[in-house]
Amino acid sequence: MKLRKEKSCGCIIIKNRKVLLVYEKNRNFWGFPKGHMEEGENEIQTALREVKEEVGLEVEIDEQKRYTLNYIIKDEIDKTTVLYIATPKSEEIIIQESEIQNIKWCDFDEALNTLTFENWKEMFKKVIKDIK
Repeated sequence: MKLRKEKSCGCIIIKNRKVLLVYEKNRNFWGFPKGHMEEGENEIQTALREVKEEVGLEVEIDEQKRYTLNYIIKDEIDKTTVLYIATPKSEEIIIQESEIQNIKWCDFDEALNTLTFENWKEMFKKVIKDIK
């Protein structure tokens, strides 16, 4: 069976040694703001757009800090998620209520305990090492 390929991009938003996590309503998990690439977008454009849509923040992306996750969803989708480290340029968070149920700023240890999936936790451990 051929798996359908999907790609999402987003950001690991860090401010004052805290990271922003989002709880996705429809999929019931804690992760980082991200979403599907649209026609004609590059990874950075997708990441900026998705962060703005999901949490209302303008962010500055560090293009040198790029992380990828690959995983299979329900034996149907071969998913690649690309995440960049970013810092917020604005303060006010506006949640996209159709997709995001909750958000929280966590210190790094709390984030490791909060993230739902093991592969996301492992990737975030690399992020912590890289920014120290």
